[in-house]
Amino acid sequence: MGEIAAISAAFLWALSSILFSFSGKQIGSSSLNRIRLSFAFLFLIITHTLVYGTPIPFNATYEQWMWLGLSSIIGLVVGDLLLFQSFIMVGPRLAMLVMAVSPVISALFAWIFLGEILSILQISGVILTIGGIAVVIMDRNNSHTQIYSDRHKWIGILFGVGAAIGQAAGLIFAKKGLPSEFPALSGVVIRVLVAVISVWFFALLTKQVKKSFQQIRQFPKAFRFAFIGAMVGPFLGVWLSLIAVQFAKVGIASTLMALTPIFHLPIGTILKEKISKQAIAGTVIAMVGVAIIFL
Repeated sequence: MGEIAAISAAFLWALSSILFSFSGKQIGSSSLNRIRLSFAFLFLIITHTLVYGTPIPFNATYEQWMWLGLSSIIGLVVGDLLLFQSFIMVGPRLAMLVMAVSPVISALFAWIFLGEILSILQISGVILTIGGIAVVIMDRNNSHTQIYSDRHKWIGILFGVGAAIGQAAGLIFAKKGLPSEFPALSGVVIRVLVAVISVWFFALLTKQVKKSFQQIRQFPKAFRFAFIGAMVGPFLGVWLSLIAVQFAKVGIASTLMALTPIFHLPIGTILKEKISKQAIAGTVIAMVGVAIIFL
């Protein structure tokens, strides 16, 4: 069950990343993050009320709120903000490929902070994953990135790396806040609620609230993309990701959820995006490396 949920989440994130990329180019990453989280929270409280009879999980313990709240701030607020900026700067396919390094970062965190020693096979997987990502990053035929300067491209890639770190840390905290008997849907509601409060509070401090509502009226097409993307990604995708983490080992779940770039290839083909043989080879190499880490 957890493995199927992880693969499904990877596919939905591939789809939502393209939708959010279109939307973010018009309204910016900060406004997009606020709008899509607000939509997702609306979908979640309706679903939670229908399934459990309450809009939010009042039975959750303080410890669960703490761990899931930390997971939300690191993963959904900071991590996703960096990811959306990467979408805008280098395109969704390259950004999501860089995100495939997230399981590698999780393994490194476990080694540094938990004392877990990486085996020779796992180290080989790390090297292979980084090598695959490098193959794609160095592809001069990438139709999205070649119109930008190298500096612009590498800044976008660094945003993607930051997002990968946020996702890795967020999953570890989410695991701590999700005992096996606690519904994954309730965990998602807590995460998204904390994220919504955080992004709008920051918008209030920086006087960006009015701008967000103005952009909704000014860019209706971007608004529609954000609406659909919110249903696909932070609602269904995040729900499935917590089911995956809850019922499968974190390493296996992280690996399967890192398959998003693979799903980008057929989606990119449908959207008539030019995908080179080098990009395909690099993507496959990176995914093989990610899988080897958790053998």
